Amino acid sequence: MGHSLFCFLGLFSLNTILCGNAEGEKVKATVKANTEIMPAGGSVTLTCDVNHFADLEYDWFRQTSKNSEKTTVAGESDRVLVTSEAGFYTCRGRVKDSDPIIIHETVPIKPTLTLQPSWTQIYSGETVTVRCEIQGGEGAQWTYEWRRNKLNTPPTSNEYRIIRATKSDSGGYSCRGRRDYFLTEWSDIITLTVSYKPKAKLRADNTAFPVGGSVTLTCSVNPSSSSGWKYYWYIEDSGGLVSPRDAVFLSNGQIRVSQGGRYWCKGGRGQPVYYTEDSESVRIDTIVSNRPVVTLYPNWSEIYRGETITVRCEIHGGDTEWDYEWETNSTIKPPNQTEYRIRSASSSNSGNYRCKGRMKSSQHKTTEWSDSVTLTVSNKPRPVLTVSPSWLSPGASVTLNCEVEHPSAGWSFYWYKAVPDLSEKTSSYELLPDGSGTAQDSYIIHGQTHTAGYVCRAGRGDPEYHTDHSQPKFVWSADVHSAASLTVSPDRVQHFTSDSVSLTCEGNFTEWRVRKFSEDGRLYSDCRRMTGSTCNIYTSKSDTAVYWCESGSGEFSSAVNITVQNDGNGPILVSPVHPVTEGASVS
Repeated sequence: MGHSLFCFLGLFSLNTILCGNAEGEKVKATVKANTEIMPAGGSVTLTCDVNHFADLEYDWFRQTSKNSEKTTVAGESDRVLVTSEAGFYTCRGRVKDSDPIIIHETVPIKPTLTLQPSWTQIYSGETVTVRCEIQGGEGAQWTYEWRRNKLNTPPTSNEYRIIRATKSDSGGYSCRGRRDYFLTEWSDIITLTVSYKPKAKLRADNTAFPVGGSVTLTCSVNPSSSSGWKYYWYIEDSGGLVSPRDAVFLSNGQIRVSQGGRYWCKGGRGQPVYYTEDSESVRIDTIVSNRPVVTLYPNWSEIYRGETITVRCEIHGGDTEWDYEWETNSTIKPPNQTEYRIRSASSSNSGNYRCKGRMKSSQHKTTEWSDSVTLTVSNKPRPVLTVSPSWLSPGASVTLNCEVEHPSAGWSFYWYKAVPDLSEKTSSYELLPDGSGTAQDSYIIHGQTHTAGYVCRAGRGDPEYHTDHSQPKFVWSADVHSAASLTVSPDRVQHFTSDSVSLTCEGNFTEWRVRKFSEDGRLYSDCRRMTGSTCNIYTSKSDTAVYWCESGSGEFSSAVNITVQNDGNGPILVSPVHPVTEGASVS
């Protein structure tokens, strides 16, 4: 019959009272076993429960007999114990140790922050090192703490190296040192500003110099507060850096050159060298002795809208081939050619013009600028025609004078007779004999007998440009033997205001109009009250004028001079209508 091993498991009490609950109940540990009899070679699971507490650490004890000494079950601190040894077991619960709290001591040392290079203003792409230096703490093994907004992975060394800086690296930096449980104070904040990559600025004290002269070039980087720049100079023709044989290096940012060419510069600083953007280039020219002259063809400084004129740049001396440059304050810039032909000029072409030449064989050798020539484009002119005499004796000569602005500026003159055109309520113009393009501004008509109208205009240039036609001017005749005539009823020279006066056109014609030339020089073409060939007027002071008739076939009647005066201003002349002619006697 086999033997069985029986193990006795006693009930245990908690050796240490932790605390009581609100009602004063004692804290007690209780051991439970999944079985109290363990077969040989088996195991049993023990569980330690402490009322009112959780998350404890546990000690387990074992006795080989009820009266033997307790021994600690080594290496066991969990709530559950699995054992394969028989014995008398008790347990005890205890609160776990707290997380540690570290107490630091601040030492009276304040670190200093420095920048290497020492630029608080840096640019995108530059490299800079922020260094934390602790004075008086030499020999100690410090670790470093850094404080800065957006510093994701602060270093623990005494340097914070920024490679290829960006805008996000801008901000304030500070640091402190740590050794064991000792801390320094925080350093003062140093502010770092990262700006976009700058562009160098090149300035020349002149852009051209005579042979044997020189020009000073200055290169700078803005803002002027940025420092540490070394400047690099370039010239286009040599395709590389300006060397000491090409220029005199006056200072770090300034050189003097005596060679024409296109120059530019840039700045660089740091290690490795960080370069700015290249500056805009500046072209420096050497001035040769030839000086151009601007001429106008035709030589009229004042031209008119629609005319054609050529502005020419002439360079005398030598047979050098030139490229031409123009400078003007007009709104239209001439092309870079020896002449600028303006067709159909407008006000946009008004302005001052000057030019210079540039050698084709050496583009950095130029002439001086020419003197300026002023071109003024005015509105199309209208000449003023005068006739003498205005009233003529039958058969007398008539002199026409046509006056334009700037009469010496190449004008030819054209002379016309005004022919009434009643269908268009205007006049057409017939060229007078030998009246085309006369050099003289006067024209004489011999043997004029009838009332007639005349017009002139002027022309000049090639192709010829014409002014507007002048206003028509009239020569009045009292010849009653013309094919058309004008009668006045009542038949007298003078009338009172508000008189009823009838003007009747007579002759072998079907269409008529009555023309009126008033005291203020205005010409009127229509009668407001025209019935057939008769014009009826109720006189007023403004009706004082010369009157005549024009037929549909272009004939002029004799002219009459009517005067209107206010009622009650004395007697009037009651005589037939006969205009006074030059040389006639008056009774």
